[in-house]
Amino acid sequence: LADHVELAEFFRKTYGPTGVFNAKPFEGSRSWAGARPELRAIAYDSSGVAAHMGLLRRFIKVDGVDLLVAELGLYGVRPNLEGLGIAHSIHVMFPTLQELQVPFAFGTVRPELRKHIARFGRHGMVTILSEIRVRSTLPHARIDLPPTRVEDPLVIVLPVGRSMSDWPTGTMIDRNGPEL
Repeated sequence: LADHVELAEFFRKTYGPTGVFNAKPFEGSRSWAGARPELRAIAYDSSGVAAHMGLLRRFIKVDGVDLLVAELGLYGVRPNLEGLGIAHSIHVMFPTLQELQVPFAFGTVRPELRKHIARFGRHGMVTILSEIRVRSTLPHARIDLPPTRVEDPLVIVLPVGRSMSDWPTGTMIDRNGPEL
């Protein structure tokens, strides 16, 4: 429980500056916003949690084609450490992704993060796809809202067990569940 409380505080402080709504899912001791991650990579320093990345294996549909991926999400770096290259710590997750035998890692980010992701991907590790809509199930069933949400984020793809040329073409991804 103490770990979840510390992570929830980390996410509130990390996501809060981007909007109060973004910090809301982490009230109390909840350390995930939508789907609960299967694995987490957590970096610590003397001040506590320094960075976090969550991972969840799932099948998505790209224009109706089923595809196993490791969805990456719940990414965050403590604000005082931004710009120090901690984002490149995703490289330490690559052997784990290979062990999971997934063909691709997949994630989504706000379009405002394009430059940040592009800097990270300049070494050819990730591909940024735009103009792709992503449908997700809401994390909680509500009678006043539709059960799904469709967004236009940037889609990030990291080839793990297959080449990027094997990624299906399409303009709609169905997450088959809530965002990580």
